[in-house]
Amino acid sequence: MTADDSPIRTAYQVLADEATARKEAFDQSPLPKIHIGMATCGIASGALETQAAFETALAERGVEAHVHTVGCVGHCYAEPVVVIDHPDSGFPPILYPEVTPGKAKMLVKLFLEEGDPRFEHIMGATVENEMIPSVTEFARFNREKRVIMDRCGRIDPEQIHEYLADGGYHALVEALCQPPEALIDTIEAAGLRGRGGAGFPTGRKWRFARAATGTDKLIVCNADEGDPGAYMDRTLLESNPHQVIEGMLVAAIAVGATGGLFYVRAEYPLAVRILTQAIEQARECGVLGKNILGSGMDFDIDLFQGSGAFVCGEETALIHSVEGYRGMPRHRPPFPVERGLDGRPTVINNVKTLATVPPIVEKGADWFRGIGTADSPGTAVFSVVGNVTHPGLVEIPMGVTLRELIFDICGGIPNKKKFKAVQIGGPSGGCLSADFLDTPVDFDALTRAGAMMGSGGMVVMDEDACMVDVSRFFLDFTQKESCGKCTFCRIGTRHLLDILRRITRGEGREGDIEQLESLSRAVKAGSLCGLGKTAPNPVLTSLAYFRDEYEAHIKEGRCPGRACRPLTAFYIDLEKCARGCDACVGCCPVDAVFTTSNRKKGIDQSLCVKCGECMVACPPDYDAVVKISPAHLAPVIERPPEKKD
Repeated sequence: MTADDSPIRTAYQVLADEATARKEAFDQSPLPKIHIGMATCGIASGALETQAAFETALAERGVEAHVHTVGCVGHCYAEPVVVIDHPDSGFPPILYPEVTPGKAKMLVKLFLEEGDPRFEHIMGATVENEMIPSVTEFARFNREKRVIMDRCGRIDPEQIHEYLADGGYHALVEALCQPPEALIDTIEAAGLRGRGGAGFPTGRKWRFARAATGTDKLIVCNADEGDPGAYMDRTLLESNPHQVIEGMLVAAIAVGATGGLFYVRAEYPLAVRILTQAIEQARECGVLGKNILGSGMDFDIDLFQGSGAFVCGEETALIHSVEGYRGMPRHRPPFPVERGLDGRPTVINNVKTLATVPPIVEKGADWFRGIGTADSPGTAVFSVVGNVTHPGLVEIPMGVTLRELIFDICGGIPNKKKFKAVQIGGPSGGCLSADFLDTPVDFDALTRAGAMMGSGGMVVMDEDACMVDVSRFFLDFTQKESCGKCTFCRIGTRHLLDILRRITRGEGREGDIEQLESLSRAVKAGSLCGLGKTAPNPVLTSLAYFRDEYEAHIKEGRCPGRACRPLTAFYIDLEKCARGCDACVGCCPVDAVFTTSNRKKGIDQSLCVKCGECMVACPPDYDAVVKISPAHLAPVIERPPEKKD
């Protein structure tokens, strides 16, 4: 540290004071404030149209209000999400879910003009009060512990002053004012483990890089998020990019790096745009670039757009990609911290790992150790998707059980279905049965159960899921994403996929299960990188916990989940079918539904494509369409001969 750090603190205080003044002017404005979540999930749900509807209605009705865009709040099931703060109404700030353009116009007229908040459309107040129940009364809100996502949905990610006014970049000041070794000691004492999947201790990685020879060291933020259904990193970059930049700055101080690089996949255009803008704003404010905050430290960040190859999430493949080569992993050692990008010592950390660093520097290692478990301190961010009532991003303390996460926080399984499995850790993770619902979420417990933390993807499945088909789906992904370098991965995964495809078509053979097991073990043992070593995990875990489903496919031609089309059929229960009801007739795309001689309905199995539209169309009062497996059990209903003119 510097002998006199007062110039650094003074430079920062000037920035913070200016930002605070702007924020206070906004907060103290008597005008209503309309906060709209504008990350990719919100935009996909119509948030841009909602914003336009608010602005149009305000102009048409002559109502003055601030329209304030923010990042994602994590409640994807409720998008577009809007919070309206209307002080003159006497009500607290109110969170509204699923705000369509029509609802936006209604709220301008009835709430902003007339003071009626329309209670039937409210999810809850965002602060405690005596008028409206608070959203914090719901488990989806009060069971979370937000460390990384604390500012997501509260600040405008495109305005650096909002981050500064909320205490942003103060961890940078603290990092600049202490010895680099002390920073590494703090991160090691906190027990921070990489959030990209492997869980390697971050402080140890930094210490290796600090000790590496060479002065031209690099910090790379790995934002090559490629897991199907996972979007935690994208959301963080879209909602709070400066916290990740600040984490990179702290890492740079700790290891003595002079350059940084964001590796972001090009399929994230909004994240790329916001991140590019954030880097430029950070330079303009003097927290990035030359002579940061007058400290004499130089550190700048570039952005590289990856082409979307899943394997580039692996460190050495990422480095090859940036160097202009095909993204393929290489043998280690040397590790990237010794010789990485362009031969320079390179620290590669995940987005969530870097976003966790500033709070640790600010609040200390003991604070962080107070969250989570002894071996996995802190929080984990999951994108919970699939058959769950309240999907979205959830940040929970490590150690929360799968049961608490899926049922208490995310609302459980919808439509009165039963839980069947949860797939954790992305396409290379494992599928766990209901027997593992009390497993705590942390690096080691999930690994012992046969799954892994991964980057945070979580797919919940109900009783209708077919575990053989689920394995086929994930293996199809990893097989296509194999870079082809290792024979076992390139060809072994192909053979695994071919066997799974045969089984789901009803063409399974005796010995297929044993071959799947032996081939999976060979692929794991013979592959170089994590993709190949973990690609068979869905197969092995589903064989371990759902072996009866494989046996039913092979020996009985039956799909217990009734998901594999070649093994299923639809028929109409004539005892339940109502005469004269044509609901299923009109929806059938191939005219497979016909009218019987007594005016009920039947399905011509030779024409049926098993789309299930007839089951959806059948009125609940009748519930006459039945899905069955094996397909040959469907009763044959003769189509009456066509009448001749």
